[in-house]
Amino acid sequence: MKSGAIETSKEVLIKNSLGLHARAAAQLVKTAELFNSDVWLEKNGKSVDAKSVISLLTLECPPGSKVIIKARGQDSQIAIEAISKLIEDDFGE
Repeated sequence: MKSGAIETSKEVLIKNSLGLHARAAAQLVKTAELFNSDVWLEKNGKSVDAKSVISLLTLECPPGSKVIIKARGQDSQIAIEAISKLIEDDFGE
């Protein structure tokens, strides 16, 4: 880890009707890629790169899934806020 890197996390509930499906995962990746921080999504102890659609889909997150967004880097807090807002807004669905 880089010196001075900030790590943060937040638990959110996926509540949209289709869960974390391909289009929603693509939106999450697009949002995560706006930041320099490393970003992961974790469910039931399995953590995957939030900048990879394929990795996100392997988490199998139907509606009602609790996930933890984790980020490490100088803009980690802003990244967490942006991704949690996207999820809380049901990916715009």
